[in-house]
Amino acid sequence: MKLLKMPLHWQIFIGLVSGVLLAVLARLFHFESIVTQQVSILGTVFIRALKMIIVPLIVSSIISGVTGLGDAENFGRLAVKTLTYYIMTSIFAILTGLVLVNLIAPGVGAHFGFHQVPHNIDTSAATFKDTLLRIIPTNPLASMVKGDILPTIFFSLLFGFFITRAQEPYRRQLTDLFEGIFQVMMKLTHFIIRFAPVGVFALIAKIIAQTGLEAFIPLFKYMVTVILGLIIHATITLPLIIYLLAGVSPLKHFKAMSAALMTAFSTSSSSATLPLTIENAEHNAGVSNKISSFVLPLGATINMDGTALYECVAAMFIAQVYGIDLSFGQQIIVVITALLASIGAAGIPMAGLVMITIILRAVGLPLEGIGLILAVDRILDMLRTSVNVWSDSCGTVLIAKSEGENGLKVLAKE
Repeated sequence: MKLLKMPLHWQIFIGLVSGVLLAVLARLFHFESIVTQQVSILGTVFIRALKMIIVPLIVSSIISGVTGLGDAENFGRLAVKTLTYYIMTSIFAILTGLVLVNLIAPGVGAHFGFHQVPHNIDTSAATFKDTLLRIIPTNPLASMVKGDILPTIFFSLLFGFFITRAQEPYRRQLTDLFEGIFQVMMKLTHFIIRFAPVGVFALIAKIIAQTGLEAFIPLFKYMVTVILGLIIHATITLPLIIYLLAGVSPLKHFKAMSAALMTAFSTSSSSATLPLTIENAEHNAGVSNKISSFVLPLGATINMDGTALYECVAAMFIAQVYGIDLSFGQQIIVVITALLASIGAAGIPMAGLVMITIILRAVGLPLEGIGLILAVDRILDMLRTSVNVWSDSCGTVLIAKSEGENGLKVLAKE
């Protein structure tokens, strides 16, 4: 019973460590199939439960958030702040990766004996034009049913905004309706989140039991480059931004968001982590629902700092392995394309791996190069997703402070 009374982030941490230990034992004593086929069911159930609430939570939270903003001036101001933060931090992340991959040069002189080409990955990639067109749904309900988040967010933003333009009593009735739906969804979210430690335990056990550690050795320098870039962005760039611009204590904020970050690490999905991210931001960090319900759903879809950094490093690494020397102009193309591709990447596991084909095309690199990085992508996916969620949460407290919110619990002076 004492375990159940622990803070959620400690419960999740215990689940994560227990999953790693189980996977190591499974590989030592050769019962990996039990872990990957039976224990993993618990993780699958947890992920399905999270996915079940993503669309109704996003729709209700965005509409409720937009109607709570009041007028068009507030809506426009918050949208500009949010997009500015997301674009700037993504650029910082990409430039960090670009500098490191040029300094470390992990692909120079590397020789690999495997060239596995992912199945159907070429057909999965979309151009930036396609991404822009996909934002506008031809059938909003069909987009929601398919779980297509970008058009769902776009429609919800418009619907929420025009509720504020409706006449009474319809405006009040619709505002109360979606606020009520959002409150119910948060109650359901709290219930599902109670099972997060079990889900994390099963997910991490499956991943380690399947991959082991052997695949990481040939790609060690590449992994170090990506991980170092993610660490610099997560522990230096983002903390400096929230401390200098908002007076937020990075350590306090990290503690407040720790449960969401560990869930992001184990699920590799910023969208699946969204319910917990909202819950942590509101209850632990003290961000108002008005801000969190607007900023976080957008962030889970378009703010991918970790993914953008990874895509830049991966493209440069592939070029180095093939002995292709990218000019300064081509590297700038990599930076711009990585930014656009990260915006178009879905908040699901391995989405960045799919989107990297856009970057490879943009600078004329062979698509089969993706096969070089497949072996270690899963662990890097977990790390970059955690950075994505961390950046979303940092943006939320920064914007909340800029909007004059005084109820933040993570300020440095408190």
